[in-house]
Amino acid sequence: MTSTETSAAVQADRRRWFALAIVMTAAFMDLVDVTIVNIAIPSIQEEAGATFSQIQWITAGYALAFAAGLITGGRLGDIHGRKRLFLVGIGGFTLASALCGFAANPEMLVAARILQGAMAAMMVPQVLSIVHATFPAHERGKVFGLFGAIVGLGAVSGPLLGALLTEWDLFGLAWRPIFLINLPVGIAGLILGSRFITESKAPRALKLDLVGVALVTLGLLMLLYPLTRGRELGWPLWGYLSMAGALVVFGALVVYERRKGARDGSPLVELSLFRVKSFAAGIAVQTVFGVALGVFFLVWTLYMQVGLGWTPLRAGLTGVPFSIAVSTAAGLSVQKLVPRFGRGVLQAGALVMAAGVLIYIWEAHRYGLSIASWQMALPLVVMGVGMGLIVAPLTDAVLSEVPREHSGSASGLINTVQQMGNALGLGLVSVVFFGEIGDRLTAQQVGPAFVSAFQHALGWVAALMAGIFLLMFALPRRPAQHVEGGAEAPVAQAKEPELVP
Repeated sequence: MTSTETSAAVQADRRRWFALAIVMTAAFMDLVDVTIVNIAIPSIQEEAGATFSQIQWITAGYALAFAAGLITGGRLGDIHGRKRLFLVGIGGFTLASALCGFAANPEMLVAARILQGAMAAMMVPQVLSIVHATFPAHERGKVFGLFGAIVGLGAVSGPLLGALLTEWDLFGLAWRPIFLINLPVGIAGLILGSRFITESKAPRALKLDLVGVALVTLGLLMLLYPLTRGRELGWPLWGYLSMAGALVVFGALVVYERRKGARDGSPLVELSLFRVKSFAAGIAVQTVFGVALGVFFLVWTLYMQVGLGWTPLRAGLTGVPFSIAVSTAAGLSVQKLVPRFGRGVLQAGALVMAAGVLIYIWEAHRYGLSIASWQMALPLVVMGVGMGLIVAPLTDAVLSEVPREHSGSASGLINTVQQMGNALGLGLVSVVFFGEIGDRLTAQQVGPAFVSAFQHALGWVAALMAGIFLLMFALPRRPAQHVEGGAEAPVAQAKEPELVP
């Protein structure tokens, strides 16, 4: 190899790592934005004069738009280019963040949050797709380890960052900096992404399946809207009918997509992916894992801030050991443990996380309202290690045998089932947490009631982790790309992505 060729190879290698840093930053920005709003809700309600229903839609509007658009966003990236859709998504997300930060009234804030969720649905599926198309198989384990660390940091640093920005009241802006902080990050990502990310798309011409888009969006809204509003509205009959109808819509989607794929090969949901065992099993695990996390993070926040009466800042700082444990374990699991022990690492993670939950239940019972932050460190670290062992290699396992031309669709499905799982978990909170709390409590009864409900909800989380352990037996023992220098799985060799300089 000549010196010119060597220099070009080094430059190309540097470009893809720059590209990785950019898309990971965007993923972190989205993850933080999902959680950062919850901490600032009291401030928004007081300063903006928002009603309870509007407050609910500030959080739910984002989740609904995000979940409903993820599969479409992934497919648009396959068709029009992942770099192009990523830049559109991060640009729109930044604009929507500005609209949130400068919202003149609660109605404008709700609309801006829905736009923000829709733009996140354009941006987020491209992250895994760009990684899948840019990095060779033997390097993806390391990359997904970094991705798992980002997930762990984003999950817990959002509430902490939200607490700090709200309490600091920068320039007298109260809650608004939680959205405005996205502006410099988004603008930098837009500029650097246009320079360093290499374009990739499906190697053959695809068309956007508009009927598929309509069915997916309708089905998800029919499922998620009643779950989001059900408790507030008293679980009306129409909510149950809507959720049952969602199953009919999804059934119609499967029939239509099968015919669409046979007719012109451009379905929105690539059903052939579910014939890949690792993908089908991983999607099932991902969904149940999303339910467990949806239950835990919400009841955990309510337990600390309402039940124990802690400030948002104290609650946020209490989660730091969890965040560090997730990030550390995620890196170790993919780079060191999975190459040696394979699927057993993920199963160990499920058992370790369940053990952490059981320790937390015991401590909440033993110490009651007098529990201290440092006493929560042990169960949180154990849970964090378990989550870290799962979250990074699970993504790797789901995508391990997916053909590159369908990586956008697969990525959209992964993120969609995560959001669906979280929504189902939030719906279950009404049963496993609020169902244990009386409607009319005196000030003295609130603390003990919330502590008891927290223990009950965590019992469900432990049961879900045991279920995940069993589901993981369907995952491949050792995904192909975990072998250093290993070749692509046969199914992934079919077609290479079209790279556009």
